[in-house]
Amino acid sequence: MAEPSRDAILAALGGVIDPELQRPVTELDMVRDIEIKDGIVSLTIVLTIAGCPLRDSFERRVDEALTPVPGVRGFSLSFGVMTPEERQTLTTKLRGGATERDSVVRLPRACRVIAVASGKGGVGKSSLTANLAVAFSQMGKRVGVLDADIYGHSIPHILGIHQKPVAVDEMIVPPVKGDLKLMSIGFFLDDNEPVMWRGPMLHRALEQFLTDVHWGDIDVLVVDMPPGTGDISISLGQLLPRAEVVVVTTPQKLAQDVASRAASMARKTNMRLLGVIENMTGEIFGFGGGESLAASLDVPLLGQVPLDPLLREQGDLGVPIVASHPDSDTAQTIFAIAEAIDARREAGSIVKSLPLVG
Repeated sequence: MAEPSRDAILAALGGVIDPELQRPVTELDMVRDIEIKDGIVSLTIVLTIAGCPLRDSFERRVDEALTPVPGVRGFSLSFGVMTPEERQTLTTKLRGGATERDSVVRLPRACRVIAVASGKGGVGKSSLTANLAVAFSQMGKRVGVLDADIYGHSIPHILGIHQKPVAVDEMIVPPVKGDLKLMSIGFFLDDNEPVMWRGPMLHRALEQFLTDVHWGDIDVLVVDMPPGTGDISISLGQLLPRAEVVVVTTPQKLAQDVASRAASMARKTNMRLLGVIENMTGEIFGFGGGESLAASLDVPLLGQVPLDPLLREQGDLGVPIVASHPDSDTAQTIFAIAEAIDARREAGSIVKSLPLVG
């Protein structure tokens, strides 16, 4: 059999996608030193950092890409590390040509920002955020998840994502699991260390998560908001004024009244209110609070999620119920809510210059 050509090898390697940057390794100029002898392909892939947490996946991806190429009998893969100059070039490419930090929120023009908010804590907002993100992914969308609940960051645990982000110069590459990208302050803390920050630091943290994180070509950014109407909620309204808000409440009257304040704040910061989700529906907390809240806000009730022990159990295990038990009634309800949110699409650009906080 004839020896494979270098062009054929490069074309095949174009199908090897960097698991974190979600771009072909050939496009990112990560392939080096291709040699072909007796059907054995030798090559080097240069990584952004020496301790790249997903380097082991490259061997499988290269194997899958090269095996079908006629004439290839095997391959030898080695790894290198980018020079500082190469990392700077890569960062500039990923920032669309910008050579320095410019405090611009770089999300694709058609990307939707869905903020999941609540008036009070303990209503299951984070669990719903994680499961909605998985549901959007199952619908074929490229999804980013921003854990903006700085004081109560729990999304990494619920999604089972524990690897650290990778820093490439001044750009942060978020951890990836399947088709989900996640950024959380929890990645930067030791064990269960508390966050003791005042308002300006919270604003700067959220600003950095939106400007310095390479979200890439995502279709939806799902944001787990902190409960209430505090600094982070106001900052998100300033940084992403075209964000769309889903309000979570439990059925009882007290939660309904507090949730209405979160909805009012969203509207005052010019965010679009999509609808209400009633969580923990059932005999313990009752029924109907979400429907009443939706009627008072003049928005749809997107769904009623039952009080299901399995939803909690799977969150503790780091495998959301929508992924682990997709045929369950609860998972089907959450998936239907994701479809309802998708149906209420209102496209628009969310790329804007941001004010710097001194």
